[in-house]
Amino acid sequence: PVLAVNLLGWPKALPADQAAQLLQGGLDVARDAGCQLGGTHPLGDDRPAYGLSVTGAGRPDAVLGTDAGVAGMPLTLTKPLGSGVLTRRHRATGEYFPQAVASMTALNHRAAEEALANGARGAVEVGDYGLLGHAYLLARASGVTVVLDSAALPFLDGARTSPAHADCPRARRVLGWLGQHLVADGLPEEDALLLADPQISGGLLVAGEVPGFPVVGELLPRGEEAVAIR
Repeated sequence: PVLAVNLLGWPKALPADQAAQLLQGGLDVARDAGCQLGGTHPLGDDRPAYGLSVTGAGRPDAVLGTDAGVAGMPLTLTKPLGSGVLTRRHRATGEYFPQAVASMTALNHRAAEEALANGARGAVEVGDYGLLGHAYLLARASGVTVVLDSAALPFLDGARTSPAHADCPRARRVLGWLGQHLVADGLPEEDALLLADPQISGGLLVAGEVPGFPVVGELLPRGEEAVAIR
């Protein structure tokens, strides 16, 4: 990252000091990433919204590509799952989940650097399509089958005990999109929804082993399925 610009929408009814705290948080994260922050662009004031528009540069030999997975590689997940379901639970109940905030505000650059240092060249960020959807994108682009070990998958505290919030229309759409490309015999529906749940600032699913992060599966030669859960 070289230069970032704040994108801010802030209703007039909300306290201005809260907007100042939010912008300070963005500045802190930009500094952690070694990125200059060059100002703020307004998005209107109908609802609160915040993001960063970032310009950066990268070396061709330091790209973690979706199409670089090779059969025989282990799969590493660099952040626990559950930011989506805990965020929905927070909105519904007002409960505060500091473990989710810590995960969502942690950048992926250190995990990516560790992956590259250990020879990894393939990865996908786990975001709007959940773990299953992004695992399928990695499998499809690399021509392999992703096999996930359900017992090895890490979750944020509280994520698996939020069944009332596990049912998400977007997760159901992901499962419908995967269709026959997903083999998960015996997996409870709630677990399938959690694995397809969109993640907010999720981690990396790396084709390769990254020290300090859990190995959650492996890549196998392409079979009839693209993503399987054991």
